[in-house]
Amino acid sequence: MAEEVWETRYVDGPPRICVDVAGEGPLLVFLHGIGGNKLNWHLQLPEFSKHFTAVAWDARGYGGSDDYEGDLDFNDFAHDLVRVLDDFGAKKAHLCGTSMGGRIAQDFMALYPERVATLVLCDTFAGDDENDARASRSQTIEEFVETRIRPFLDGADPAELAEKRGGRLMAPIHSEDARRRAIEASSQLHVESYIKTVRASAAFSRVDNLENIDVPTLLLYGDEDPLTPPTVAAYMKEHIAGAELVIVEKAGHMPYLEKPEIFNDAVLSFLKRHRDLAH
Repeated sequence: MAEEVWETRYVDGPPRICVDVAGEGPLLVFLHGIGGNKLNWHLQLPEFSKHFTAVAWDARGYGGSDDYEGDLDFNDFAHDLVRVLDDFGAKKAHLCGTSMGGRIAQDFMALYPERVATLVLCDTFAGDDENDARASRSQTIEEFVETRIRPFLDGADPAELAEKRGGRLMAPIHSEDARRRAIEASSQLHVESYIKTVRASAAFSRVDNLENIDVPTLLLYGDEDPLTPPTVAAYMKEHIAGAELVIVEKAGHMPYLEKPEIFNDAVLSFLKRHRDLAH
C-alpha cells in the first residue's frame, strides 16, 4: 500500500479542477484515462514526489472536479490543463498521460507546445492509426460510442458496472489490488459527463500531429493490452522523432496499476534525465 503523501487542492474554474499533489521541484502532471480518475495514480505519487511536484488531476467532469454545462469540446481538456500549469506557476511541465490522458497530452502539445517539457504516453493512440481499437474491431465511431454509453443510458449504476467490468482491460493474470484500484476509480464516474467525454473523444482526431512532437517522449505499453496493443506502440514510435519505447511484459492497458514497480522505474529513469527541462 502506497503511503499517502499527497494533499488535495482545487484549481479555480469554471470548471473547478481537483488535483492530488505531493513533493516539490519541476511540475509533473498525471492524466488519467476515460474510465478513471486521479486515484489511478496513487501508486505513482509517493515515488515521483521525491523528485518532482507530482500532480494527479481529475479531468473536468471526473472525481472531485466540477461538471459543466453544454457539450464537451475535446480541446477543453487542454485549456483546463494550462490553467493547472498556471496555478502552479509553471512555464513548462512534464506530462504523463494514459489512454485518453495520453490523447489529452498530445492535444496539449499541439495547442501549447511551449508549455511542454517532456511527454510520457502510455497505452494511447493518435487517432489516425488503423491499428487502434476502433479500427481493429471494425467499429464505426457511432458503434464505439454506443457500446460505451448504452449501459448508462439504460440506467446502469457506475459502481455496479465497475465491479462487473473490473480488470477486463488488464492482462489475464493481474493482482487483486490492481483490480480493486481500477474499480474504485471507475465506480466514481459522473454519468452525464462521462457520456459527453465518450462522444467528444470518439469524434476527436489530430491527424499528422505526431510528426510535430519535438520534445523528449517516452512510450510505455503493456504487451497484453487488448485496446492499444504493441502494434499501436510501434506506430507511435515510428512517427515521433526520437521517441523511446518500453514494452511492459505481462501487463495490459493499465501497467501503472498492474506492474507499478516496473512502470515507476522506467518512467522515473526517463524523467530524471530530462528533469530540468520543466521550470
